[in-house]
Amino acid sequence: MKVRQSLAQFEQAFYEEAALDRSRRERLASKAAHRTRQRELEKIHKRGSIRYVLLVLTLIATAVVVTIAMFETLYLVMG
Repeated sequence: MKVRQSLAQFEQAFYEEAALDRSRRERLASKAAHRTRQRELEKIHKRGSIRYVLLVLTLIATAVVVTIAMFETLYLVMG
């Protein structure tokens, strides 16, 4: 009788431990997925910032080149 009770307690403890372990694994997987998503968002934001800076520099360079070409052409026409 005592052996059966001990075995039943052991099985119950095993099932409880398995349930705790399962919930722990699910929680860890959820945290890992969240961290992965955060890293992806940071990478996308960083790429977007770099693209914006390159766009602004390209526009400034274009304005400078057009201005120089305009004055060179004006000099040739007037000169």
